[in-house]
Amino acid sequence: MSVEISSFGCYSDSKENNREISLYTISNENGMKVSVSDLGAAIVRVIVPDKAGSFSDVVLGFDRGEDYLKNPSFLGVVIGPNANRTGNASFRIDGREYQLDVNDGANNLHSHKDDGYHKRLWQASVTEDGCGVRFELTDVDGGMGFPGNKRISVVYSLSQNNELKLHYHGVSDRKTVLNLTNHTYFNLEGHDSGSMEEHELWLGASCYTPADEGSIPYGDIVPVKGTPMDFTEFKKIGRDINADFEQLKFAGGYDHNWVIDGWDGKLRHCATVKAPGSGRVMKVYTTLPGLQFYAGNFIEDQTGKGGAAYGFRGGLCLETQYFPDSANKPQFPPVIFGGDREYDSVTVYSFG
Repeated sequence: MSVEISSFGCYSDSKENNREISLYTISNENGMKVSVSDLGAAIVRVIVPDKAGSFSDVVLGFDRGEDYLKNPSFLGVVIGPNANRTGNASFRIDGREYQLDVNDGANNLHSHKDDGYHKRLWQASVTEDGCGVRFELTDVDGGMGFPGNKRISVVYSLSQNNELKLHYHGVSDRKTVLNLTNHTYFNLEGHDSGSMEEHELWLGASCYTPADEGSIPYGDIVPVKGTPMDFTEFKKIGRDINADFEQLKFAGGYDHNWVIDGWDGKLRHCATVKAPGSGRVMKVYTTLPGLQFYAGNFIEDQTGKGGAAYGFRGGLCLETQYFPDSANKPQFPPVIFGGDREYDSVTVYSFG
């Protein structure tokens, strides 16, 4: 196992201070490589073999750190302090209302599109065992509208079994909302392979949270059986994605929160993706209660790594999370952390 550090560009902050962006490449003895950057704690490359032993990069991203300062589709980055959507861009804690940036219709998406954790330069260090990289940042009370002075970390580590582990931790000196996720887009045929609609998906989720036209959950937990939302058996993603079904019409395809069966806070297998051409398989495990499956319905046309053209449904996201708008839905698992309640979660992406 090794970690190599290289230059990945230049970061200019609002005070015009220029700092180097770094790229950390973790390699195991099987030849798998994972490159992560201190800008946005982004997963930049995941290089894994196919059924014939040929290696390819299976995540969408950019060749320069500076491009992650634009990144309209949030490729590869950590979202925080609150991932996904908050209805009416506000929430209440102990009777006090907190107003967030209104950036997605009347709602809030991913905390703040310019100031969120995905645009921050994190402090980075190689873990003591040499198997990963630790990223840390601090966030002030009132930042982006969220209460509490916060300390956040995410550790990426790679095993000899081709498992990429993401361990998140967060503390706050006041009650606040914390719901961290990673927004990597996967295409197991290769990042430059176009549509991933032929991929097959299984989800360990017999229910989901239907949402309105603004993708804010109504608050109900509804069975998937008998609907196009059912992935309890392997199914091609493209089979039902354009079905005459209100939820799919609202979101332009799949972009919903699935409720993980049997959630108890322990690491649980929640998803498997298979690519028919390459034979690659990715399994997802998490300690979190929800999984946002997003089929890339709104990926903006853009140039990615190696000049690749990225666009409509060119990758899929499996974002482990607390449910969207949980701060306003007391019937959902609680996202209020701070004081004695620390945020801690683990997600694993396992490749075969």
